[in-house]
Amino acid sequence: MQKFYKVFLILFIVFIAINLYAIDWQTDVLSEDNLKFVFSIASAVIGLIIVFVMNTWSKIGLKK
Repeated sequence: MQKFYKVFLILFIVFIAINLYAIDWQTDVLSEDNLKFVFSIASAVIGLIIVFVMNTWSKIGLKK
C-alpha cells in the first residue's frame, strides 16, 4: 500500500474513532443530536472503501 493511501486510511480511522466517542449512547443512535456523527461515520466508512478500491486498482495497473 502506498504512503498516500496509508495516510487516508489512518485519517478515516481517526474520524471514525472520534465520532464513535462523540455519540451519546444514552439516547437513540439516530436521534437528531447523534445524526451528524452517524453521517460522519458513514462517510468515513465510504472513504475507507474507496481507499481500498483505489489501492486495488493501482495494483492491477502495475506490470510485473
